[in-house]
Amino acid sequence: MIEEKLKDCGIVLPQPIKPVGAYTVAQLSENLLFLSGILPFRDGKLIRKGKVGKDISVAEASDEALQVVINALAIVKDYLGSLERVKKCIKITGYVASSENFTEQHIVLNPASELLVKIFGERGKHCRVAVGVCSLPLDASVEMDFIFEIF
Repeated sequence: MIEEKLKDCGIVLPQPIKPVGAYTVAQLSENLLFLSGILPFRDGKLIRKGKVGKDISVAEASDEALQVVINALAIVKDYLGSLERVKKCIKITGYVASSENFTEQHIVLNPASELLVKIFGERGKHCRVAVGVCSLPLDASVEMDFIFEIF
C-alpha cells in the first residue's frame, strides 16, 4: 500500500545513503526507529550548497527537504525491510542553513511534512521543529532527522 502511494506520487526510492561520519544512519530502540541527520543527496551528490535566503530560494530549499524525506524513507525501508512496518511518524527536526535575516524555516519544511501525510495518511502526521542554523555539514542547506514508531 505504501509502495503504491509512492508510485502514485512518482517517487522511486534511491539506494539508502551511507553515513558521512562516525555514526549509524538508523538506530532502533524498542518500537522507535531514530534516523540520524539526513542531507539532500540526489544521485550521490548534494542538490545545492549554500544558505537559504542568500544562495538558495525557499522553493529550492523545499525541494531539498522533499529529497531528504525520500532519502529517509529509503533508509527506513532498507533497515526494516518494508515501509508497511511504520506505525507513525512521531517527530521531525529540520535544520535550515539560513542567511542572517531569514525567518521562513517552517515554510521550507512544509512540503516535506505534507509529503509524509500524503504517503502515510494519518500515520504521517508528526511533531516538528524548524531551526535556522549558520551552517550544516558539507555546506548543505537542509538537514533533517526523524523518529518513527514501528510495528
